[in-house]
This record gives sequence, C-alpha cells and structure tokens, in this order.
Amino acid sequence: MKPLSNTAVVILGMLSGGPKSGYDVKRLVDHSTRFFWSASYGQIYPELRALEAGGLVRGEQRATGGRERIVYELTPSGEGALRAWLTSDRELRHEIRDEGILKLFFSDALDRDGQLANLTAMRERYEALAARLRDEVKPLAGKGELGRFPPLTAGFGIELYEWLAEWCRRTESELRARPDDSGGS
Repeated sequence: MKPLSNTAVVILGMLSGGPKSGYDVKRLVDHSTRFFWSASYGQIYPELRALEAGGLVRGEQRATGGRERIVYELTPSGEGALRAWLTSDRELRHEIRDEGILKLFFSDALDRDGQLANLTAMRERYEALAARLRDEVKPLAGKGELGRFPPLTAGFGIELYEWLAEWCRRTESELRARPDDSGGS
C-alpha cells in the first residue's frame, strides 16, 4: 500500500472518533491539529475522495444541520491503515514553518529597533497561541469529542508556546543590553 499523505492521516485520525463530513473534519482541524498540522478544504475533500476510492473510508449522503452532506466513516481497512501509521517505526518528520523565525534568521539586515520589533511580534504571537490553546482547544479536547490524548497534546502546545514566548523575552532583554552593533539599513 502507498504511504498515507499527511492529510490522509489527519482525516483518518479525525474519523476514528466517529463519522464526520469534510466540513466537520475541517472544523476539528481548525480547533485542534492546526496548531501543529493543518489541512485546508482544498486538501481535505480530494483526499476524502482518494481514501474512499482506496477503500479506507466510506461516504454516505446524509442530512446534517439542514444540509445534505457526505458523511464519511472509517472502514476496517481505514482503521488498519491508521493503526499501521500510528505504530510505524519509520523516522518521524519534523518541520517548523514559522515566518517569525524566518524573519529572525534574516534580522541582521535590520537595526536594533527592527530586530526588537520582530522579537516582540513573535513573543506576542506565541503568547496569543498559548492563550488560544488554553481557552479554546483544551476545553474542546477535555469534552472527549476527540479522545483522551488531545488534552495532552494541547498541554504540550501550551507549554511549547509559553517556552517560545519566554525565549523571545530573554532574547529581547539580551539584545537591549548589548551595544547596538546591528548592521541594519
């Protein structure tokens, strides 16, 4: 069997909690995994069709919320594929795509005020993400809609973003304490 795409894994994982429409999958992604693994409608719907063609999910037209939608559920093959991915010993991929870090990498091109502004923006974003996970995701995860491990994952995210914010705070202080030797424009 061809390896599952990242989007396929997200979908199978979301469907492991019960039948959902593509809209439902996207809503759950936006309130949970998007903090570390996002998926767009443009990825979800084609992948749902591919998973259905591959026999990993089964779709059925249903009225949900006053609208006709295709609601998908895992097939036994889909459950097996998700389990195989979860227990795979292949090397885990790790990718950070953070525009703030990219800006930080190139900040030698700025004067100290610009460098500090970038660090401050990063810190504020991390603080806001930690607060959002604490206020929105952890309560949703705690309701059991997603299972037992999403609250643990939300806790991981909260601590990670709090650590990143603290790193920015320390780096801002260190930068302020140094003589301004920035090359900036």
